[in-house]
Amino acid sequence: MRIRFIILSAILIFLNWHDASATHLRAGEITITRQSCTSLTFNITITVFTNTGSAIKFGDGLLDFGDGSKPLRTPTIDNINRSDLGPNIGTVTYSTTHTYGGAGRYVVSYGEPNRNAGILNMFNSVDTPFYMESSVSIDPFVGCDNSPRLLVPPIDKACTGAAFYHNPGAYDPDGDSLSYEFTVPKRDKGIPVNNYRDPNVKEFYDRVGLNYGTANEGKNGSPTFTINPITGTIIWDAPGAPGEYNIAFVVKEWRKIAGTWINLGYVVRDMQIIVDDCNNKRPELQVPADLCVEAGTKITADIFGTDPEHDNVKIEAFSQILNANLNPPFPNPATYTPFPAKYQKSFPSPAKLSFVWQTTCLHVKEQPYQVVFKITDTVAVNRGAKLVQFKTWNIRVVGPAPKWKPAAVVPYRTGKLEWEPYVCDNAVVMQVWRRVDSYPFIPPVCVTGMPDFLGFTKIAELPITQSKYSDTNGGKGLNPGAKYCYRLVAVFPSPGGGSSYVSAEMCLDPIPATAPVITHVTVDKTSSTTSPTSGKITVKWRAPLDRTVFPDTTILRYRVKRAEGLAGTAFVTTHAGVLTNTFYQDSDINTEEIAYTYKVEALVGSTQLNDTTTSAAASSVRLEVKSQFKQLQLNWSANVPWSNQSPKFPYHIIYRGPAGATESQLVKIDSIKATAGKFTYVDTGLDNTQTYCYRVLTKGVYGNPKIKEPFLNYSQINCAQPNDDTPPCKPELKITATSCDQYPQNTPCAPTTFSNTLTWARPLDAACRQDVKSYNIYIAAQVGDEYSLHASNVVDTFYVDTQLPSYARCYKIKAVDRAGLESEFSDSFCFDNCPHYELPNVFTPNGDNCNEKFSAFSDRDVIDENGNGPCGTIDPIVQRTQCARFVESVYFTVNNRWGKAVYEYQSGGEKNIYIDWDGKDNNGKELSAGVYYYNAQVTFTVVDPKQRVKDIRGWVQIIR
Repeated sequence: MRIRFIILSAILIFLNWHDASATHLRAGEITITRQSCTSLTFNITITVFTNTGSAIKFGDGLLDFGDGSKPLRTPTIDNINRSDLGPNIGTVTYSTTHTYGGAGRYVVSYGEPNRNAGILNMFNSVDTPFYMESSVSIDPFVGCDNSPRLLVPPIDKACTGAAFYHNPGAYDPDGDSLSYEFTVPKRDKGIPVNNYRDPNVKEFYDRVGLNYGTANEGKNGSPTFTINPITGTIIWDAPGAPGEYNIAFVVKEWRKIAGTWINLGYVVRDMQIIVDDCNNKRPELQVPADLCVEAGTKITADIFGTDPEHDNVKIEAFSQILNANLNPPFPNPATYTPFPAKYQKSFPSPAKLSFVWQTTCLHVKEQPYQVVFKITDTVAVNRGAKLVQFKTWNIRVVGPAPKWKPAAVVPYRTGKLEWEPYVCDNAVVMQVWRRVDSYPFIPPVCVTGMPDFLGFTKIAELPITQSKYSDTNGGKGLNPGAKYCYRLVAVFPSPGGGSSYVSAEMCLDPIPATAPVITHVTVDKTSSTTSPTSGKITVKWRAPLDRTVFPDTTILRYRVKRAEGLAGTAFVTTHAGVLTNTFYQDSDINTEEIAYTYKVEALVGSTQLNDTTTSAAASSVRLEVKSQFKQLQLNWSANVPWSNQSPKFPYHIIYRGPAGATESQLVKIDSIKATAGKFTYVDTGLDNTQTYCYRVLTKGVYGNPKIKEPFLNYSQINCAQPNDDTPPCKPELKITATSCDQYPQNTPCAPTTFSNTLTWARPLDAACRQDVKSYNIYIAAQVGDEYSLHASNVVDTFYVDTQLPSYARCYKIKAVDRAGLESEFSDSFCFDNCPHYELPNVFTPNGDNCNEKFSAFSDRDVIDENGNGPCGTIDPIVQRTQCARFVESVYFTVNNRWGKAVYEYQSGGEKNIYIDWDGKDNNGKELSAGVYYYNAQVTFTVVDPKQRVKDIRGWVQIIR
């Protein structure tokens, strides 16, 4: 018995020692900071909170940089910073640097044994490794990226039965937007800790005898555990069993690139909640309403704190804008008093924190700044732990509106615009926006940029230092008779971004009209599938309002020209002779399938004086109908010189009728306010078995008091059936391949851009033809690859794919109907390159600058415009026939006549594909004259993977 007792005692002593010494890491995260935007070196900082009651020190863990390099084993650190978060809680910070090889997304992780003992919501925490990770992006297209920073420590106290609050006080040093979500604590990469449970599961309430159904703070519901995805505030309402709990959450950073939010990286925080069994009530914060101010505004505000038990309270503030010691430093930071925070009486008057911030232009940002306030009470020992509450105050700083100077119209219909130098010189771009006719608008508070519903079009983006702009309408001149109005918006740099308030409106007087002013392009009759050329369109115009360019008493005549498409440019005359009226009906056209664009020329007799007597171009209104379940969506558009979004005549009219209905048989069913945004309408409650036909009436204005308004223009009739689930017919590509024997000899050896032209035919079947709205183009890099969408909404029967690195690309197309359904793929067609690689069989490395190196044929030796090279005149046709084309890489080896390898070359990096061997061996020693044998393994850019690599074997003679 004595021996057994001694053995058992020894085991217990060992276990107790193991628990004490292994009790270790409580919480932490990794932050990643790029040293500069031109450097690939990052500072990586591990911050952990430890159990100071443990003999185990931080260190001897593995820091993995996420790029395949050898992980770093961290040193042991004895220096632990004591924390005021409670007994046995300290902090350790370890930093190092790492340089990455190039662009990519890297996950930096750290693992170390072990967690502290006794964590309730995981199994055997004392033997569970502590693991955390963060991610950062290196991408030149999106700019510098640094990981988010978390200002509030990751350990907090809670009381049983009282709602627990926590907020990490996170911000992003680049100005990126943040989101928050829970994750599960990990013990290794992708491996959760064993038997993790959320803190609010029933088990932790049953063990202390609580009724789970009424265990929240209000005693009227089950406990909840949530995180606000926008502010990051965590609420556990309310804790059950006393003890330590660990949770984890992800702070993700988002950046808007070309209108799309892109996730760049994240930080995972593993944090600890220590729950005490206490008799305490939570203090309360009173924070101001969220605020939006113009840069330059001074913000002053008071935050109040109270306690239901009249305990003293401490109010703290955490935010990027409060810390001047950040890296990089935050400019002109806010301040608060008392600072540092201290306990104050909460009764009879509330405790108070006074906040002051003088904002500047440097603070403008698209997303609001978050200021996190934390209130903590102090309680008597017999009432247990302190309680806290967090609240978040959002402050957005926006740019002031730009201010105009008077504008003028100069000769040939040019608007000369000028504005005051912008007050915020840290903005980067001034946007110039334009519309026809006035649209009064004063932006509400915090509504920045240009609202869509105003109908303005962005016509220029200029350096912020520029304060003048001449609007020539793309060189065509401003449209005669129109009143043009402009607004400005200043744009601030990414990644913080942000826009100013839109400027006041500045309008020119109507443009002098020395040409006809076109006012109507209205579809009178819609052609049909059985009679495709029976359509009619009426074109109307006003005679020139300014007759100064015409001789006195001249009787004007007119010529109407037409082009196909909403932005057609291939104009043809539509009638014989000249017109004396100011209207014309164009007949025998296909208005069902085609939109038409018109312009009118003013003539003296049958002669046009000059381009200034031609009207602006205007298209017909094109209506599209998309099928949906029990409803149809209408969308219409027109490319016209007037505005179809007028606050004076805001409504477009919707007409509907049954299948086969003519224009006169359609009836008005509704109207939409066109100024509210896009031209769209959804007709609901329809019968999926019926076909419905529609027509839309638009109303346009020039804003010119000399021209009667509005201009009423109808679209064509378009019919569709709801819930169309039948895809359109399969399209057929019509492309003839070009043989490599026909490769043009005038093509340079190494062109940098290429283009491919696809053509296809409209369906011959009438029903298929009517069903097709547009085409989608799909591409693949080579045979066998998966096809991806490359271009959509192609309305022509051809497509030119431009700015390609080579011809090598495979294509398929799909037809798209008005319901948005795609057909099956067309057959594929692959454009291919005509690769070539040719090597000489002699070179003379003798110092005479002629034929000094063994090189693949190219056009690099041409040294003057006459085609002369270092060895004489070069025949360009022969040279371009021989030159290297469409080569990705070359691996080149040389053997002497006894088979011994003497030279090796691999292209890549600074080594080009031409080899340029100087006749020396691998050690830089000149080889003797004679015959040598080579093998060149050449990789070509072609669409067939089986044809990519070719072995070229031969011999070469060195002559010295």
